[in-house]
Amino acid sequence: MTTNSNLFGNIAQDLQYNGYSIQSLSLDLPSVLALQARLAELDFSAFNQAGIGRKEDHQTDKTIRRDKIYWLDQRNELESVFLNYMDEVKGYMNQRLFMGLFSYECHFAHYQPGAFYKKHLDAFKGQTNRVLSTVLYLNPDWQTGDGGELVIYDGKDHEKELIRVAPSLGTFVTFLSDEFPHEVLPAKSARFSIAGWFRVNNSIGGHIDPPR
Repeated sequence: MTTNSNLFGNIAQDLQYNGYSIQSLSLDLPSVLALQARLAELDFSAFNQAGIGRKEDHQTDKTIRRDKIYWLDQRNELESVFLNYMDEVKGYMNQRLFMGLFSYECHFAHYQPGAFYKKHLDAFKGQTNRVLSTVLYLNPDWQTGDGGELVIYDGKDHEKELIRVAPSLGTFVTFLSDEFPHEVLPAKSARFSIAGWFRVNNSIGGHIDPPR
């Protein structure tokens, strides 16, 4: 059985040499079970149409993305199980790779049939808001014809496809946010995941960025 230490070590090694990692979390891991339980009790009316950009630059554009999202919060007991697990990931990566990860934010993403997210970067070079992206898939019995794959492209040749990842339950993807363009292909079945980002501390003076 893979321990957290072994799993985190595999992720760190992949990030160091490739810039991305694809692992499988144990399906009886408390954080995976907690997310499934939380998803089962959520009212989908609580999900909002996802947009692009932050703050004053935020906008909704269904030609770019059509997923709906729900942000996680420590105040919910089930959500906090996963957030605490990701805090362990942060501590390990900072110790092993000296990444300076400061905070983590994440949301459920719901792709209804036909929904997609076109090719994009999670962060731009030189802008250290998002450093490490994560995706955990929550779809049991996902079939090959169900679509919805994550496509990761080469960091230098943005037209060169590196890998396609099926959104099967327990598949955990991490990659450097400003290195790899990626997209979500149109889903043919309802598709759920947790998308998240580790950020560094950009606080200047009395302005806290990111907010705790």
